[in-house]
Amino acid sequence: MISTADFRNGMVVELDNDLMEIVEFQHVKPGKGGAFVRTKFKNVLTGRVLEKTFRSGEKFKEARIEARKWQFLYSDGAQFHFMDHDTYEQLAVNDDVVGDQALWIKENSDATLLFYNGNVISVEAPAHVVLEITQSDPGVQGDRSSGAKKPATLETGATIQVPLFLNEGDQVKVDTRTGEYIERM
Repeated sequence: MISTADFRNGMVVELDNDLMEIVEFQHVKPGKGGAFVRTKFKNVLTGRVLEKTFRSGEKFKEARIEARKWQFLYSDGAQFHFMDHDTYEQLAVNDDVVGDQALWIKENSDATLLFYNGNVISVEAPAHVVLEITQSDPGVQGDRSSGAKKPATLETGATIQVPLFLNEGDQVKVDTRTGEYIERM
């Protein structure tokens, strides 16, 4: 059990049977009355943000979340299949757990699986990935104003904005947190 005095940004606690990550917190000691802690949480599973206030010293159960790198093998539509590098154990994860991260992971690439009580609760792609452009219209001659961009579809199905000089078959580095083009490889 942890107390409000132990709160740290990024810590995950169990609150109302949900896993909540502490985004920010503030200890307040008013001139009159007892101290309290104003806290902003983010639900680990849904991403919903919640603000709550607690009396100073309240106790919470800290959630132990384990992050491990696994190799993405393939997707059969409803499930994504991963393999542990060390034990070669294979694991199927439902597509609703993978969510939008499916746009950034390709076969034989690594992903981080987050486990809570032995179950996968989330999948995280690396911060930057290199993917191939599979569909993109050619840049129009004369349309070369600085910073001009065009849509491009990547091998995983994601669509991003890329500079006009890129064509189908080019490899690009993408920031998976924002979905933005970084550079041509």
